[in-house]
Amino acid sequence: MRFSKIKAKIPNWFNGKIKLLISFITLGFVLSSCNKEAIDKVVFFPRGEQPFIKNSDVLWASPKGFGLTMDIYVPNSGRENYPVIVMFHGGGWLINNKSIMNDASEYLASKGEYIVCNVNYRLLGDLNNSVKMNEIVEDAFGAVLWVKDNIAKYKGDPTKIAVTGDSSGGHMAMMVLTQGHNLEADGFAGNSLGFNPTYLPKGKTAEQVAIEKGLEVQAAMLGYGVFDVYGSALIDLESGKNSFWTIAATYPRGIFGVGINVKDHPNHYKQVSPIYTIPQSTERKLPPMFFSVGSDDFITKPESIETFIIKLHESGQRNTNYFIHTGRTHAFLDSGSNLTLKTDFKVDAPPVLDKMITFLNNKFY
Repeated sequence: MRFSKIKAKIPNWFNGKIKLLISFITLGFVLSSCNKEAIDKVVFFPRGEQPFIKNSDVLWASPKGFGLTMDIYVPNSGRENYPVIVMFHGGGWLINNKSIMNDASEYLASKGEYIVCNVNYRLLGDLNNSVKMNEIVEDAFGAVLWVKDNIAKYKGDPTKIAVTGDSSGGHMAMMVLTQGHNLEADGFAGNSLGFNPTYLPKGKTAEQVAIEKGLEVQAAMLGYGVFDVYGSALIDLESGKNSFWTIAATYPRGIFGVGINVKDHPNHYKQVSPIYTIPQSTERKLPPMFFSVGSDDFITKPESIETFIIKLHESGQRNTNYFIHTGRTHAFLDSGSNLTLKTDFKVDAPPVLDKMITFLNNKFY
């Protein structure tokens, strides 16, 4: 669970200038062969960090007419293809959008050789406060399937996919691992509780995708994730005591809609709680996982992460890495700074993002 320190190779002034010139020349060829309207931003890093191209607001699905987009960050270091990170933002399934992960996406694209797909998904308050928790999970599943279908157009390798997210986004990333095999065309509407991804490959049903193991990924990075939705619902997830409802300016309600509550329908809540759906390793082995949490996190406490990791180990899923970020609280991976949570991306995020890059390099390079 310890990470060895990577010693950065700092080029001398002359080599740095030569590499920067080469980057400009290379980028010229790239731009001449791309659709310029799709390119939003090119950023240059002169000292050992490659430039990347950001493709903004790529539409990937429109469930019930609600457009869902992602930003795709593509490194420009000269490789023919790159492993891919699919990222889900946090916010209690009620607030924020992909912009809260802009800084983390740029960091991973510029310092690591990874394409980053920063995903927007539906929130509970969207569509007149009618979105259900299982539909949010279906958005996460759909985003991964869309990436696998389309990322080659952006020089991504669809056979090398990692999912990541923080807080509620960490929950969604973990759901890809624990429930990505449980796909049904009727979703939660039938007798069993399966998921119908928001996006499906052309001509494929949810059941066919499940048989083909279409949602298998090769790694996962979980930042202070929520792994027990059932337990949270028993306390205050659906009540006015949960401040996220107030911040989102919408009224508290059941996360599965009218007529479904945690007391009478516990299985609904457990089905979206990774801690209750961990497979035995003899049945299905999960990919390598990296967990991180702040030592002072009062929302998803270190104890909750450790409890989940213990459950994984008890099920034979032992390919885990765990890092406690000393002195940090919740949301240290978010962009910018947060005076309430006392976080600052430039100070708090890099130590963890560097460990994430090391973790991925050990898997993909």
